Amino acid sequence: MKIFLAQQNYHIGNFESNTHKIIQAIREAKLQGGDLIMFSEMCVCGYPARDFVEFSDFIAKCYSAIDIIKEEADTIGVLIGSPARNQLQKGKNLFNAAFFLYEKKVKAEIHKTLLPTYDVFDEYRYFEPSFEWKVVPFKGKRLAITICEDIWNLGDNPLYRICPMDKLMEQQPDLMLNISASPFDYTHDEDRKAVIKANVLKYKIPMFYCNAIGSQTEVVFDGASLIFDKYANLCKALPMFQEALESVELLEDGTMDTPILELASRVPDKELSPATLEPELNIAQVYDALLLGIRDYFGKMGFTKAILGSSGGIDSAVTLAIAVDALGKENVRAILMPSPFSTDHSVNDAVQLSKNLDNPYDIIQINEVFDSFLHTLKPVFQDLPFSLAEENIQSRSRGNLLMAIANKFGYILLNTSNKSELATGYGTLYGDMAGGLGVLGDCYKLQVYALARYINRNAEIIPENIITKAPSAELRPNQKDSDSLPDYGVLDKVLYQYIEKRMGPDEIKALGFDAALVDRTLKMVNTNEYKRNQFCPIIRISPKAFGVGRRVPIVGKYLS
Repeated sequence: MKIFLAQQNYHIGNFESNTHKIIQAIREAKLQGGDLIMFSEMCVCGYPARDFVEFSDFIAKCYSAIDIIKEEADTIGVLIGSPARNQLQKGKNLFNAAFFLYEKKVKAEIHKTLLPTYDVFDEYRYFEPSFEWKVVPFKGKRLAITICEDIWNLGDNPLYRICPMDKLMEQQPDLMLNISASPFDYTHDEDRKAVIKANVLKYKIPMFYCNAIGSQTEVVFDGASLIFDKYANLCKALPMFQEALESVELLEDGTMDTPILELASRVPDKELSPATLEPELNIAQVYDALLLGIRDYFGKMGFTKAILGSSGGIDSAVTLAIAVDALGKENVRAILMPSPFSTDHSVNDAVQLSKNLDNPYDIIQINEVFDSFLHTLKPVFQDLPFSLAEENIQSRSRGNLLMAIANKFGYILLNTSNKSELATGYGTLYGDMAGGLGVLGDCYKLQVYALARYINRNAEIIPENIITKAPSAELRPNQKDSDSLPDYGVLDKVLYQYIEKRMGPDEIKALGFDAALVDRTLKMVNTNEYKRNQFCPIIRISPKAFGVGRRVPIVGKYLS
């Protein structure tokens, strides 16, 4: 049996485009003699559609698309994902479903059992879990079809009394087909492979796993679809962050007609996520995820041009370099806005960066703007000493100028704040926190430096001085980030334990971190939730990003 995996990038709610992609892949698979082709979870409408599924018209369009697609499923079996109506008068109105099409008919409708309700997922808000499990007969084989999260539970979690594969194994299936929309994070690649391998080792039948690719605002799907034979040998791995259509021939003995890429080995007993922050970990994957995040945000929203503030610092430099790679040098405009406290070398570094990238740039002095604000505020500020208020005026002046240019010429403003700054509140609302998309908002400062080194791996694109100089906001004389924050080498590790690992203060202190530093850091994180709540969407590259996947109260007192 020749089975194809179609790893495709879908656009939520764009039924015409999604249906066209699916049909093109079906036709190609038929030309190559395919018996079966499978697509990713919710491919018909795009994932996650969130509250769109609450519109009856949206669901009607899903069914219309399925009707069109099934006409192509004549001599080939087609497995697609879509919301499905719950015809029973109980529970939620919808299922997260897989439709198996053959002979121009819907031969089976499979419903997702384990609905994720953690991090970026909230599926139980919309869907009813499955309450029946049946294998699908097809061309002499019995197919065990599951959807995304169904493979992650191996039946030993007391929270889930029903493991769909355990139920399906009672019917002696010949192979597992799993359609998925599993998001990327820099720790997830090997974890995912280990979980799928564990399923194959447990059930001893081949596994075909088809994952989505593409970015849907914050969430990036990396693809990396996998095929394992019944011995848990990896036989096929589709590329990360790319569309692909690939196949294998499944032989009668449960093996494949393709060279084995990786022999079966023992599955790790514990999760593979690192115990502490490793800034260089999978940095190439992080770069590719950010690249795809920018491209899809602009492409799916119908935008072409970006603008950002270029300060001569590491964050704006890395953001600019990635944006140029994603959108093209002519489509990214850098605005240099020196203030009375900007150093000459910062301006020169920013100019050199744009020359290296060959992108357009402008220099707009904000001295007069800053002075105008101070003059206007003089009756209120009187003779009070220079403080954070004057620093923020500079930042907000820059934000206003960037937004003015963006509005005038139809640009989208890219935000350059990193995760360390967002965590500690080291940023100005409506100033350097302005933007339509946060590129580095899920990257700690140490990871930003790792990205800079990765960008410069073949040639010096980001000037070395930007990488080596002490970071500074340059909003007052001789300012350094270290005046307000602990050293990033320590700060980022504390933040990682608190945010990604969800450790409390006592647990973090027990790791050997200074108690006062831990208390100070965690207080900054919690008291600045109000700022992050007003921040733009962030491209998610970690297991726990700010935004939709991290929900904490603004007015909570915990550790404040």
